[in-house]
Amino acid sequence: MRGEPSCPKCGGRVRAPGLFADTWQCDVHGSVYPLQPVIPPSVEALSVVVARAEVPVWMPWPLPVGWLFTGVAYAGDDRSGGRATAVACSGPGPLGGVGELLLVAEELGVGLGARFAGIDGPDPGPHMTVDTSPQAKVLAAGRPTPLWHVNDAPEDRAVFAGEARGLWLWAIVWPESTGLLMYDELILTDLRDAGQELELLPCGALSPRLLM
Repeated sequence: MRGEPSCPKCGGRVRAPGLFADTWQCDVHGSVYPLQPVIPPSVEALSVVVARAEVPVWMPWPLPVGWLFTGVAYAGDDRSGGRATAVACSGPGPLGGVGELLLVAEELGVGLGARFAGIDGPDPGPHMTVDTSPQAKVLAAGRPTPLWHVNDAPEDRAVFAGEARGLWLWAIVWPESTGLLMYDELILTDLRDAGQELELLPCGALSPRLLM
């Protein structure tokens, strides 16, 4: 488990702001919003991320039957707030076995979604064909939100992306067959708008996908 901030784009070490730079620095990617250490999933951990987030914290709500919340991560610091968030869930896959879903909201250029998607980043635009009909739709904060398939991802996962609340929304699912879940028009809630519902959230073990 990670114990210190890291680069959201590559997972490498970052240097804190100091005498020569007023932002976090990665030797490869320059100025970045640091990915904070991932901790085991709990309502308390999720509440901390929600309180710091400057972008949506998307959660399928209600969760699909049998699914659990399995972790949260964010990129940013005390000064910037969370500029990218990632929420992990897992449960029965549509074709059997265990499926995993990672929802990422981020500002342009942060690169966290591309890292989890396994593609060259930082943003999904160059990997999407948006002049075709969207391959999936979700209801994000009450608004119909089209998602397009993101090409060039590893074969073990399916990746979709679109725009919600003026920011990138990524949906990354393992295995690839769990992508069928995205055709059921999931209802996504921005947990910044949630109330006491969080107290009812069922939690599972930490998803290893957040430690990639």
